[in-house]
Amino acid sequence: MLKLSKAKKEAMDRLSTPEGLIGALAIDQRGALKKMIHAEGQEPTDDMITHFKTLVSEQLTPFASSILLDPEYGLEASKARDSKAGLLLAYEKTGYDATVPGRLPDLLNNWSVKQLKEQGADAIKFLLYYDVDEDASINHQKHVFIERLGSECLGEDVPFYLELLSYDRNIESNASKEFAAVKPHKVIEMMKEFSKPQYNVDVLKVEVPVDMNYVEGYGEEVLYSKEEAAAFFKAQSEATHLPFIFLSAGVSAALFQETLQFAKDSGSTFNGVLCGRATWKNGVHHYVANGEDSAVEWLQSEGRENIEALNKVVAQTASSWHEKAEVVN
Repeated sequence: MLKLSKAKKEAMDRLSTPEGLIGALAIDQRGALKKMIHAEGQEPTDDMITHFKTLVSEQLTPFASSILLDPEYGLEASKARDSKAGLLLAYEKTGYDATVPGRLPDLLNNWSVKQLKEQGADAIKFLLYYDVDEDASINHQKHVFIERLGSECLGEDVPFYLELLSYDRNIESNASKEFAAVKPHKVIEMMKEFSKPQYNVDVLKVEVPVDMNYVEGYGEEVLYSKEEAAAFFKAQSEATHLPFIFLSAGVSAALFQETLQFAKDSGSTFNGVLCGRATWKNGVHHYVANGEDSAVEWLQSEGRENIEALNKVVAQTASSWHEKAEVVN
């Protein structure tokens, strides 16, 4: 059971629906968004990134329980969000230093939890790359790092959302069949680790435990039967006592929605989603190619349809985090 202070409970409420479901919109991408703009034939500028995030916030937060932004490009967008939408702010630097082994985490140098809270953050989000089979000395550094961060959030009495992305130091691509074979182990074991009390995590933002492109009936090549995949979803859910939400990991909106239904049918008690590119990524093309008006038109039509369709699926499949938490003095 997650134990929450009154202040944390109130913040968690601002980030979720009255029923205790988290339907959050994520646009804290920085490096990835620059690459998307560049792929459209435009050199990304800071103003473009800030402006696009603001348009997404204005147009889509009326249909989201909260929005995840970054303080580097997203503060203007945070002020443009709907009054009923909560705010998560990212605390990590984008990407990682590939010249150093272990994908080590790093904080934004010019920010603290206190300052992010003063900017209106209802919760702090941090992304950690983690391989349970990595060198023990590297993982020890990560454990200590998250302990420090959890203590900082605890000291400011603000919820801590930890986003976990699995990898294997010996496998180049997470989209490969080789990685798909080990992904359930990677995801489930890292959830067990960061559910331990010393990290002071309040919500885990995680991948689904299988690559759905290798599940019977979902992809051309089968690595797991439906029964095997369902067992992994169930095991993932049982690996933590904390509320946890699924990230979309860049898959299509349709596949993500099908995945949530599969999770529900498998007995997963996930508590919502933090969905990014699956909702808004096609808006980048309209923004770069045709400007603000075209982007707004797309966000008001297809973008809104994406998020409302996802909300409907979340309402049908997710469990309330209220069942996993209690308020303590």
